[in-house]
Amino acid sequence: MKIFVRVKPNAKEERVEKIDPPQGRAGEPHFKVSVKEPPTEGRANWAVERIIGKHFGVPPSRVRIVSGRASREKIVEIM
Repeated sequence: MKIFVRVKPNAKEERVEKIDPPQGRAGEPHFKVSVKEPPTEGRANWAVERIIGKHFGVPPSRVRIVSGRASREKIVEIM
């Protein structure tokens, strides 16, 4: 399953929120993920994989960022 994620690094608390998709993307799941880690050296990306895995009940090794590693907007695959 692929989901679209908007990341908020340096947040006070970590959380996953389902958000409304932008126009033209109805039916595709969109989430806002807040992480405590800064967006340096891949730390925020690792946190996104960990938090998404926890939210969906899968190990982080089964979560992969497919697109957007250097962007706040990402496509994440859950295997």
